[in-house]
Amino acid sequence: MDLRNIAIIAHVDHGKTTLVDAMLKQSGTVRANARMQERAMDSNDLERERGITILAKCTSVEWKGVKLNIVDTPGHADFGGEVERILSMVDGVVLLVDAAEGPLPQTKFVLSKALGLGMRPMVVVNKIDRSDARPDEVHTEIFDMFSALGANDEQLDFPTMFAVGRDGWAVRDMEKDERKDLSPLFDLIVSHVPAPAHDLEAPFTMLATTLESDPYLGRILTGRIQTGIARVNMPLKVLSRDGKVLETGRATKLLSFRGLERVPVESAEAGDIIALAGMTTANVADTFCAPEVTEAIKARPIDPPTLAMTFSVNDSPFAGQDGDKLTTRVIGARLMREAEGNVAIKVSESEDKDAYEVAGRGELQLGVLIENLRREGFELSISRPRVLFQADENGKRLEPIEEVVIDVDEGYSGIVVEKMSQRKAELQELKPAGGGKTRLIFHAPSRGMIGYHGEFLTDTRGTGVMNRLFHSYAPYKGNIASRREGVLIATDPGEANQYGLFNLIDRGPQFVAPGDKIYAGMIVGEHTRENDLEVNPTKSKQLTNFRTTMKDDKQFLPPPRQITLEDAIAYIQDDELVEVTPKAIRLRKRYLDVNMRKRMSKAAAAE
Repeated sequence: MDLRNIAIIAHVDHGKTTLVDAMLKQSGTVRANARMQERAMDSNDLERERGITILAKCTSVEWKGVKLNIVDTPGHADFGGEVERILSMVDGVVLLVDAAEGPLPQTKFVLSKALGLGMRPMVVVNKIDRSDARPDEVHTEIFDMFSALGANDEQLDFPTMFAVGRDGWAVRDMEKDERKDLSPLFDLIVSHVPAPAHDLEAPFTMLATTLESDPYLGRILTGRIQTGIARVNMPLKVLSRDGKVLETGRATKLLSFRGLERVPVESAEAGDIIALAGMTTANVADTFCAPEVTEAIKARPIDPPTLAMTFSVNDSPFAGQDGDKLTTRVIGARLMREAEGNVAIKVSESEDKDAYEVAGRGELQLGVLIENLRREGFELSISRPRVLFQADENGKRLEPIEEVVIDVDEGYSGIVVEKMSQRKAELQELKPAGGGKTRLIFHAPSRGMIGYHGEFLTDTRGTGVMNRLFHSYAPYKGNIASRREGVLIATDPGEANQYGLFNLIDRGPQFVAPGDKIYAGMIVGEHTRENDLEVNPTKSKQLTNFRTTMKDDKQFLPPPRQITLEDAIAYIQDDELVEVTPKAIRLRKRYLDVNMRKRMSKAAAAE
C-alpha cells in the first residue's frame, strides 16, 4: 500500500489533537454515526483533565488508496523529548500555528528539529475564525521564523493552508475556496510528503521510539521499519546504540495502526509504523533487527534535562495512612521503569542511598510524573526543584537560560518587566501581539522562573499568558532573591479548629481549614513577613461561665488557599518538602522538630 508518515507539531493548545479528530471522521476511519469523544487521541486521564497532550500517539487513516500514518505530538516544552524521538519516524510534518497567537517558543523548537532533519514542512494557520485572528500577519511571522532558523530555499517555499480544525475544513485561498472539509489538506499531504524508502530486499531493521507496557503482551515498542519485512514469530535481536547485542528472541506480536485501534497483522513492510511485542529488556532508541545485522541504527541525541528534584520516602507522622507503596526500593523501581520509557527523564540514586534524584525538562513534566505516582498509591516527599549547572572549558559555571514569551495587556507590561528583571531576565524584544496585547520576549535563568507563574497571574489579574522554552547555557547570573514571605509552622499535632485559625487571620493566608489534621512541623499558612512563625491552629477557646458579647458563630474565616501539586513544588524553599499521598498534598519543613530546625539554621549560617 502507498504510504505517507507525518507528524503534527505545534505549540500547546494550537489545535493539533482536535484537527486529528476531524481527520479521523472525514477519512471514513470512524463511522459518521459513531460516538467519538472529543480529543480522542488524548486517552490518558491526566491528558483529558488538563486538556494537553503528554504522550505522542500514532494513528492512521486511508485517503484515496494511500495510508497516512499520523503522529499526534505534545505541544508543551516540558515534553519536547517526545517530539524529538517521533521526528525520526516520519518523512514530513504539518506545522500548526494559531491565527491569533502566531509562532510561540515550542513552535520554533519543533520546527528547528524538523528543518535540521531536512524535512519540508507544510504550514496550517488554524483557528482563523477567532475574533482576534490575523492570518496574513501570522503567515509573514512564520516565514520570518523559517528564515531565522536557517531554512533552505526548498523549505522556505512551504505550502500554506488556512483552517478551523474544530469545524473540520481547510482551504488554500481564504477568499476564493469553499470552506467545506479537509480534502485539500489530505490531497496536499499525499502530494507534498515523500513516500518512505522501500528497501524490501535488505534484512529487517527498526528503531524503537516509544515504549509502553501491556499486562498480556509485556513490553510493546513502536517504531518505523527502516528496511526489510517484519513477520510474526521471526527471530530478532536487539542492538544498543553502540552495537552491543542486548537480547535475542522472536516477534510474538505485530500490531499495525488502524484509526484509533491497533490491529494484529502477520507482516509489515519497510516504511510502515508498527508496534512490536516479544522482547523483555529492549528499550527506546534500541535497534530491532534480523540476526545477520551487526550495525545499530543511529539514534538522534535528546536534549539534556535542566531541572532536578529529590524523591524520598514519606517520613511524616501521617505516613502510610493513604498509600500502600511506601519504601525506597518500591519508589526506586517505579522511577527506573519511568526512565526506561521516557528518555527525557534521568534517575540516579543519592549518595546515602535513601533517595533518588530525578532530572527532567521542567516543573510540569516532573509534576505529571508525581501525579501519576500518587494515583498509583505511592507516598513521597519531594524537594525543591534545582537547576542543573554545567561547566565550560575554563571551569566556569554555566546555567540553563530559557526563552520566555509573555503576552499581556499593555497596562501590566511595566510590572512584568520589573519582576522579570529582579529574576536576572534580559528583555530581548517588545512588540504588539494583536488583540490589544503586548508581547515581551526575555532570556531568563531557569532558576529565576521557578515559582514565578502564580505571582505572574496575580500581577496580570489572570489575563497574561506565559510560555517558556530552554534556550541555551550561559555564564552564571549571580544570586536571585527567592520567596520573600515566611511560613506559618504548626507547633502541636491535632485538628485545626475555627478559633485557632481565626486568631491567625492577621498573620497571613492559610493553607488548612477547620477539621484538617495537622502535625508539628507542618506548614499551615504563609506569613506576611519574611521570617517563619510558630503557631498553633489547634488551640481551642477556654470554656468559662462568663458570657461574652462576641459570639463564636460570628467569626468569619476566609477559605484556605488551594494549592495544586505544581504550585506546591514551586512554592517551597530548600529547607521544606512537599508531602504527596494519594489523598493529600501537604507542605512541611524538612526537619519537623523545632530544635533540629534551629540547629540546622545555625549550621547553615556558620557556613
